[in-house]
Amino acid sequence: MATLKERLSEEMKTCMKAGDKEKLAFVRNLHAAVRKKEIDDRVDLDDAGIAKIAQTLLKQRQDSIEQFRTGGRLDLVAKEEAEARFLQSFLPEQMGEGEVRKLVDWAVTESKAASAKDMGNVMKLLMPKVQGKADGKLVNQLVKERLGQG
Repeated sequence: MATLKERLSEEMKTCMKAGDKEKLAFVRNLHAAVRKKEIDDRVDLDDAGIAKIAQTLLKQRQDSIEQFRTGGRLDLVAKEEAEARFLQSFLPEQMGEGEVRKLVDWAVTESKAASAKDMGNVMKLLMPKVQGKADGKLVNQLVKERLGQG
């Protein structure tokens, strides 16, 4: 199985050959973000590091989509949604709400959490299991619900 860096490189070549300028811009954007991080931190990123960058870029796209919808710029919404779909292809399969709920229940039981004061302990157990696989806002919301403050 190819690494994400190899996949990114192959994707760039494919887009150039096909003349797909829009997708090529998405690939170059992700590639530039990866290279910047590698140069700034003087590291060679692995798949987890690249996925984390893709996750950050995806969050930015989602925020932009919200802003553009509010502003009535549907032309820009479509472009940002296309880039968001591209970025999702570089992320691990996302967990469904049911899976996250089961993990929240497990973490609450495991940490013996009784109230909202224990939220930190629950999140400490939960985050390593859901990092990059579930939306942080959803996880936070479900933990709050479970602890009775949602």
